[in-house]
Parts: sequence; structure tokens; C-alpha cells
Amino acid sequence: MFLGFYDYTVVLTYISLGISVFGITMALEGNFKMAIFCLALSGLCDMFDGKIARTKKNRTEDEKNFGIQIDSLCDVVCFGVFPVMICYCLGVNTPAGVASLIFYSIASVIRLAYFNVTEAKRQTQTEENRKYYQGLPITSMAIILPFLYLMRRYYMIHFLIVIHIAVIIVGLLFILNIKVKKPQNPVRILLVVVVALALAKMFRFI
Repeated sequence: MFLGFYDYTVVLTYISLGISVFGITMALEGNFKMAIFCLALSGLCDMFDGKIARTKKNRTEDEKNFGIQIDSLCDVVCFGVFPVMICYCLGVNTPAGVASLIFYSIASVIRLAYFNVTEAKRQTQTEENRKYYQGLPITSMAIILPFLYLMRRYYMIHFLIVIHIAVIIVGLLFILNIKVKKPQNPVRILLVVVVALALAKMFRFI
């Protein structure tokens, strides 16, 4: 009846997208704490959606390919458009700022398109999980931006300068042909804990 696939392997990806769209509305309304929280939460969903998808052993080739495509399409919004909206609403809206956001956006799309091509090819050759990323994963912004926002009180008037520089550097790292070791479960758990503590501090829960 409907186009697409709707089993449990893609549910977390859809949830991540919904959270990001809500976060964009929060950024537009100036509620940056909630927007940053949504970005981090979306990143948390993305961290585990692949693991959930791989628990289904009898996926067809169409289901696998759909999973690759839908994950990247959602990532464009969640970690491409969403951080750009937050940064723009925070004040990265000068001509130089907009240029840096455009560069970040283009780099994120290039990285995701390249990942789709290489991942589709890799899955036809092996079912082994990736051990390295080529270039910095686009989801890294879900960790970087919340920490920059949390630390803004320490560099006060230089906050926007730091954001400008970070956007350019992160965008560049998306497309640089470097190997980044894929974090294992202990590192993933540590990242979740650290980000959770940072967000709790931001909302003054601790």
C-alpha cells in the first residue's frame, strides 16, 4: 500500500529525523538549549540504528540498500541541515558565516554520497562491520556542537568566532581522505555518558 520499508530496522532512523525536525523548530524559536538537546538525542539514535538493523539476518538486498539510502538521507537533515540552522540562529549569519555554513552543507552531502557508494559496494563483498570511517563521520557534529555551546561561557565574546572556525574545520574533515577508527561499544557508552552529563549540566540538573 505504501512505498518504502517500515520494519523495526529503520524505526530509530525515522525517530532521529523527527527529533531533528522538532529541534529545528526550537532553534527558529530561539530555544537553543532544547535544540542542542535534540541534536545530541538525534546523534544518540544514529549511534545505535545500524546495530539494530543488523540484528535482522534475513534482510533482502532491497532492504539493505534502502537502509543505506534512508540513513544517509535522514543524516542530511539531522547532521547537515539541523546544525546549520542552529549555527545560523545563534548568529553565524554574516556573509562569511553563511559561506562557512554553505561549505559545511556541501561537504556533508559529498561525504554521505561517497559513503553510500562505498558502503553499497562493500556490502556486496563482505558482511563484516566497518573498522574505520573514511573521513570524519557526519554525526560527529552531534557531539561537537553541544560541547561548544556548553563551553560558550568560557570564551564569551569569541563564541561566534569559535563556531565559525569549527564549522569550517569539521566540514573539511568530512571530505578529507583520512581513516577514523570506528568506536567500539565501551567508547560508545563513554560518549553517551559524557554527552548526557554535559546536557544535564546545561539544563542545571547536576
